[in-house]
Amino acid sequence: MKKIFICATVMLAASLFALSQDDKTPVVPNAALAQGSVTASASSGNTPWFSQRYPRYEIRPSDVFDVNFAYTPEYNQTVTVQPDGYVSLRDAGDVYVVAQTVPQVMEKIRDAYGKTLNHPLVSIVLKDFQKPYFIADGQVGHPGKYELRDDTTLTQAVAMAGGFLASAKHSQVVLYHRVSDQWTHATLIDLKKMEKNHDLSEDVHLQPGDMLFVPKNGFSKVAPFIPTANLSMVPRTP
Repeated sequence: MKKIFICATVMLAASLFALSQDDKTPVVPNAALAQGSVTASASSGNTPWFSQRYPRYEIRPSDVFDVNFAYTPEYNQTVTVQPDGYVSLRDAGDVYVVAQTVPQVMEKIRDAYGKTLNHPLVSIVLKDFQKPYFIADGQVGHPGKYELRDDTTLTQAVAMAGGFLASAKHSQVVLYHRVSDQWTHATLIDLKKMEKNHDLSEDVHLQPGDMLFVPKNGFSKVAPFIPTANLSMVPRTP
């Protein structure tokens, strides 16, 4: 067990070092990321397509939505997505809807009721669902999960999270973006340079589920071992 942990730690350190040495933005497996191992894909053939700029919302467990029928309102109903991903429809049984977009769910419900109704016209209205969010971690004032209500850039997200701490290395901010269930895209961004040059033209726009990580700078790692409060009182040797 200790060997596995040491190996994962070494791989994480090596990957972050590689990020700091070049401008490449690797696509890494989510499973490896969760285990503390961030390794780039060895071949471009294994690199997945990046998700679209404005992805459609996908239904998740505990979501609540209205199902409305244009010509047969007696079938109108409000359903809740169960933990196993199914919804129970009146007179149509159970339908699996998790990870489906609203148009896809409408099509599945239309097919389910097509056995008893003649070309049913179905519409769906989301009532209670998971709001878009991003996560800020590392050397920021208030790490945590934040709602992504409007079009938000990376610099704005850092400000929402309380700004940089004095120990932050804002020249190497890492932005993680999940592109599929198995892969996450990691981008190294120099916010210090953008702020210094007063140029936000390359400021990245966040997408739902993104995570930004601000690492510690080198000085902050040794600062606790320096008696800074008494440093000025130390007499100099002639």
